[in-house]
Amino acid sequence: MKLHELEKNIGATHSRKRVGRGSGSGLGKTSGRGQKGQKARSGGSINPVFEGGQLPLYRRLPKRGFSNHMFKKEYAVINVEDLNIFEDGTVVTPALLKEMGIIKKQLSGIKVLGNGKLDKKLTIQAHKFSASALEKINASGSKAEVI
Repeated sequence: MKLHELEKNIGATHSRKRVGRGSGSGLGKTSGRGQKGQKARSGGSINPVFEGGQLPLYRRLPKRGFSNHMFKKEYAVINVEDLNIFEDGTVVTPALLKEMGIIKKQLSGIKVLGNGKLDKKLTIQAHKFSASALEKINASGSKAEVI
């Protein structure tokens, strides 16, 4: 067998549907779209959940349960390695972090996570600390204060 003798298996390839080409193909004239109507128009498609004006299923079913998403607290996160830009003895506050551009929004507060390594001795004031962050802060001789 040589490269120029290779052929695809029978049935592996299909000839393209040439819509709107005469009556022999079965897809002539209206190209298999039927007569007029929304689905016959170009760009005309119907939302999969649309039920022709009938009250949709998702509106017929009773709403159950409770969602806390409106009241959940979202924290601005910062890693301990990001605090290495400050000099020794600095008191790191949320206002200072925002001023330096480390965080954009304070949201519900600031949470310090333990990614990286802290080399400086700082006093860090934040709303929450992860267990690994507290471990690394204490190991570097820094202080963590919960606001």
